[in-house]
Amino acid sequence: MTDLKTVQTPHAPAAIGPYSQAVVSDGWVFCSGQIALNPATMELVGGDVAAQTEQVLRNLEAVLEAAGGSMSTVVKTTVFLSDMGHFAAMNEVYARHFTENRPARATVAVRTLPKNVDVEIECIARVAG
Repeated sequence: MTDLKTVQTPHAPAAIGPYSQAVVSDGWVFCSGQIALNPATMELVGGDVAAQTEQVLRNLEAVLEAAGGSMSTVVKTTVFLSDMGHFAAMNEVYARHFTENRPARATVAVRTLPKNVDVEIECIARVAG
């Protein structure tokens, strides 16, 4: 049977439901979707989709580091947008966070996201173990 290790770090927002920030299994980390919550206050970061994307990616980076990974070990992301009109602004910020590594990615528009944010991102990364 595969050992599953849940990841919990105070440097990313606490789960707001019955899920883990991430789960590590067989050298892979599966990160739950992150939204633009400030981990210290659990309040939404205001601003446009670029500001939200910046916070989302900082949150993901904190979870990855707690799991033993980094942005450079990400192999796949899924980006959820409230409107495809936000794609360019999100993509500009995203590109600054994935400079060395360009993971596979899917981007989809959805009707609504938690707390009515404009962007949510989840990822899968390779970690030691």
